Amino acid sequence: MNMSSNRQWALVLGASSGFGAATVRELARTGFDILGVHLDTRATLPNAQALQEEVRALGREAAFFNTNAADEAKRRGVLEKIAGQLGEGGQVRVLLHSLAFGTLKAYSGAAKPEDEVAQKQMDMTLDVMANSLVYWAQDLVRRRMLRQGSRIFAMTSAGSTRVWPTYGPVSAAKAALESHIRQLAYELAPQGISVNAIRAGVTDTPALRKIPGNEQLLEGALGRNPSGRLTRPEDVAKAIALLSDERAYWITGNVIGVDGGEDIVG
Repeated sequence: MNMSSNRQWALVLGASSGFGAATVRELARTGFDILGVHLDTRATLPNAQALQEEVRALGREAAFFNTNAADEAKRRGVLEKIAGQLGEGGQVRVLLHSLAFGTLKAYSGAAKPEDEVAQKQMDMTLDVMANSLVYWAQDLVRRRMLRQGSRIFAMTSAGSTRVWPTYGPVSAAKAALESHIRQLAYELAPQGISVNAIRAGVTDTPALRKIPGNEQLLEGALGRNPSGRLTRPEDVAKAIALLSDERAYWITGNVIGVDGGEDIVG
């Protein structure tokens, strides 16, 4: 269906759970139509389908694509479909990169070699959780879908600068992601496109639950957060919606903490 170009579209990578799903809901409430890319099995696909229905119940358009966002051919296939959805002159006003799929293994010192990260696993983690942002941004800018007034956000964490057992590959990806944010902000500023990383506090999401020792992470964050609770996906989604306002155009190149003050406490 060819939609008119005067709609406000948001494209969320990693749309079906965690920060991505919460942001889909909040942006839909704010008046955005939603393009979602997610990778779900038959068991979890109903979550993505229910989310689309939530968006439509709010009177917004929703088009979701169940595919690997880090695959070059599949990315370009999705972009062709998005071009048809937006129509001539259509713009993606908000791009959120919230892909959380990577390897959680030690670098060295494990009892068995297979418990240490391999090159393919390291490459995959950085490609999905960091480098894929660059490729999506490149293609969207080339197609003029991202232009004056567009916003790019990517989800990072305090783990980009801190150490946790088995978190090394993901930590490296988050550090690379923040570097990509700075470079994209610098290169896209002349086009009026802002680019920021969102550093969420420790949040009880499906991705965090996959980290070995996540119970200690949750307990530690709850104990030191001066706001007295953990960060919730909805907290982050509301901040992204706020930063998507046209008045936030001069905010770019930052790592913005959304954590209730958690990161300031040692």
